Amino acid sequence: MRGRKRVAANERGVAALEFVLMLPFVLMVMFGIVDVSLLLCDKAVITNAAGEAARQGVVLSVPRASASSIQKIALSYTQNGLVTGGTATTPTITVVPGACPSTTGTGNTLQVTVTYTYQGLVLGSTLSALTGPVTITASAVKYCE
Repeated sequence: MRGRKRVAANERGVAALEFVLMLPFVLMVMFGIVDVSLLLCDKAVITNAAGEAARQGVVLSVPRASASSIQKIALSYTQNGLVTGGTATTPTITVVPGACPSTTGTGNTLQVTVTYTYQGLVLGSTLSALTGPVTITASAVKYCE
């Protein structure tokens, strides 16, 4: 009987040691999954912002939407949707050409590109300190009406 009790106590100690050794790796994987999920969420937000701004820029209106109004649309779309772990950065929005031309036809397109610097939340902020921040870009091209 004594032998069995001693073996059971030793097995509990081995299980505790294995748990202590594996816990940091499991936590790193879990926090890595969270960071990648937030990065993909931000990618979806800026993709939608570029598409929405391009759609508003090509809709026939009098007067035509200017580059600054198209940029404001994209910025307002991203304002409450982006997730960051550190200092919030403002996305950069470029509109090419500045607005839709007054004539419609083939080849008249409007391109809106949104570039955002993701800082990371948990592991991403530590990794960003070593390798630099991750820059994500989304672009939308639409034909002018």
